[in-house]
Amino acid sequence: MQTSSPPRAISTLDPASLPARFESVEALDDFLARPTQALIDDLARIEGDLMILGVAGKMGPTLARLAKNAAPHKRVIGVARFSDASVRDKLEGWGIETIACDLLDRSALEALPRVPNIVFAAGHKFGASGNQALTWAMNTHVPALVAETFRDARIVSFSTGNIYPLTPVGRQGASERTAPAPIGEYAQSCIGRERMFEYFGGKHGTPGRLFRLNYAIDMRYGVLFDIASKVHRGDTVDLAMGYVNVIWQGDANAQVLRSLRHCTTPPTPINCTGPETISVRWLVHEFAARLGVEPKVGGEEGPTALLSDTTEASRLFGYPAVPLGAMLDWVADWVKHERESFGKPTKFEVRDGKF
Repeated sequence: MQTSSPPRAISTLDPASLPARFESVEALDDFLARPTQALIDDLARIEGDLMILGVAGKMGPTLARLAKNAAPHKRVIGVARFSDASVRDKLEGWGIETIACDLLDRSALEALPRVPNIVFAAGHKFGASGNQALTWAMNTHVPALVAETFRDARIVSFSTGNIYPLTPVGRQGASERTAPAPIGEYAQSCIGRERMFEYFGGKHGTPGRLFRLNYAIDMRYGVLFDIASKVHRGDTVDLAMGYVNVIWQGDANAQVLRSLRHCTTPPTPINCTGPETISVRWLVHEFAARLGVEPKVGGEEGPTALLSDTTEASRLFGYPAVPLGAMLDWVADWVKHERESFGKPTKFEVRDGKF
């Protein structure tokens, strides 16, 4: 169970609090679960306990642990099918209550405890083009069930920047005011998810936020891991999607939790990513220098890319605690030592929406 001594908070203004590298998954997970003081303060102002639906995904376990570390006196409940029992064991070892539940089962969903704060982290992306029916069921039907069942809670739902059109490089990325123009069924189903929370939020007066994220990274997955891995193997990196945004997973998780203080009725979107528009070509050269190999790139940068404007998130939350330079160093070291990977490419280079 969680120890009585909480981890030291990290701060945007304290570079000394950032490690030089991560020697193990355990060290990485420990750091991802270290809350900022701002997160501790925000969760202290939010009344009641917290439940995370879809806690067993890439971000869910560290999200739950971060919440528990930031608010140790709150009840944090993680809900998932838990097809991998080790994830459930790990969560319980961190002091998080767990409940096994198939969110597609209406009766099982209705049996869950009623808490005032919900983070909806369930969804289906990888392999979406091969199983469109499941993609729509998870991304649109389940949100409707959740919005009806937890109408008396506040709900922050993960969404995605993929609902936006590709925007011209050299201009500001898509803001929350940009009209959605989803490409492909995955992105279309994610608009369906948002619309369900909007509709039922308006119908029942349920406050919420639609958390449009692209792209979170840690050492085991993400755009930086994908690019660094190709560079390390000597593969050619395609430049068609020539520019990206990224954010440290710990910062993204903190913003999700802090969004509980900034819910609206009906729910409204908020973008989450890093402040930089990053050149993929530049990333290839940066990783090649760190890994001691020759950079290999192919093609030319397209005139548009999937980019988001995070002016509103920066106003509410400030800038991310972990800067881009640290992420580059960490990922390069992790890849060089061939440490653990989730084996789930982001497919950030996809331009036709077929994930």
